[in-house]
Amino acid sequence: MKIKVGIIGATGYTGNELLRLLMRHPKVEINALSSHSFEGKMYSEVYQNYTQLCETVLVSEDEAIEKSEVVFACLSSGLSEKIAGKCLGKKKLFIDLGSDLRLSDREEYKQWYGLDFINEQVHANAVYCIPELNRRKLTEIASAKTTGLIANPGCYPTAAALALAPLIDGATPMIDLNTIIIDAKSGVTGAGRTPSSATHFPELNEGLSAYKVAEHRHTPEIEQTLSGLAGRKVRVVFVPHLLPINRGILTTVYANALDTDLSGIRNIFADYYKNSGFVRILKSGVTANLKSVKYSNYCDISLHFDVRTNRVIIMSVIDNMIKGAAGQAIQNMNIALGLPENAGLDYIPPSF
Repeated sequence: MKIKVGIIGATGYTGNELLRLLMRHPKVEINALSSHSFEGKMYSEVYQNYTQLCETVLVSEDEAIEKSEVVFACLSSGLSEKIAGKCLGKKKLFIDLGSDLRLSDREEYKQWYGLDFINEQVHANAVYCIPELNRRKLTEIASAKTTGLIANPGCYPTAAALALAPLIDGATPMIDLNTIIIDAKSGVTGAGRTPSSATHFPELNEGLSAYKVAEHRHTPEIEQTLSGLAGRKVRVVFVPHLLPINRGILTTVYANALDTDLSGIRNIFADYYKNSGFVRILKSGVTANLKSVKYSNYCDISLHFDVRTNRVIIMSVIDNMIKGAAGQAIQNMNIALGLPENAGLDYIPPSF
């Protein structure tokens, strides 16, 4: 018997990618698609590539909730919390691909998003989960066979946390936590489907620029995750850049090593991710490349050491639309429902 799934915000880039993946999931039936902007239209009227593949009529969010056992929300900040409350009351599994449930600190949420927690019960029940780091939280939901609220991580925090976790998770970090610099470059789909002057083709094409320097909203999420791993407050320098490509994130992390013997770090990474099939630690001398993870749920990590400055350099690459959003959300659903973690996600990245 298949799981009845609904997507709210199905016509945005993330919702569209989520639908594409879920339509190939062996245990899922797409039962409802919702879009405020296109309600009443067929999905194939919004995305022509779905002609004869998905002629589903877009419905209201309430109808999507009623028809579904699992509800995904792909919405802008401030729009998911009330839907989470409805799903909690109706005992649905709710997975938020937006930002409403990611931060646990109310004051930080106010500072970075200009919003307040509306429903305390929702935030008390929300589980933030990067599967490779927080899998146990979702296995508890699966073993108890209960419904729940899952906060799906942001794309930049996912790439940064996977790059750093093996070095800071534990009593003795291997890097100086006060020296972390995160330089990240993302494809333009990370900005969403609504156009802006920065994402207009003539402005973006053949260019490369930083944006929201020292003020990007993913900063507190990155710090929250790293602080949880390290057991102490971690601050980072985070600078995102916009690449003139559709999809993908290349993150380069720099930090001072606390040990001059760096030879064992590769083994530490391999051991840390030995049960995480979607994280691939590359061989010595190989540099992580966006092309190697495109259209997949993989995160590739390459390790580099600057002996002259005693600095560790970690590179991680993900597809921001899959491992950074839709794919990770499906991975979280699979774990929470006790399904194989790779169900519907076993795509081989194309070679070109």
